Amino acid sequence: MDETEEGKKKFLEVVHAADPAVQVVIPVAPSNSMFLISLTKEKNRKFITVSEDDIIDLPNEADILTQVTKTIKDAVATL
Repeated sequence: MDETEEGKKKFLEVVHAADPAVQVVIPVAPSNSMFLISLTKEKNRKFITVSEDDIIDLPNEADILTQVTKTIKDAVATL
């Protein structure tokens, strides 16, 4: 598994820890080094952007994990 796939897997774990009912769509490849990620719960949808570097560093960098977790929790709370 490459670094990006490991990061995507960790991202999914964080989302499902915040709310298991949220569906996540992560693009296969970034656009301009950013992933536009869709979070959906029932009929509500929220888009968040996460940099490619943050996705790659997510499994190994505690400060990146904390930052992305906060972003995810804030987005999930609005759904």
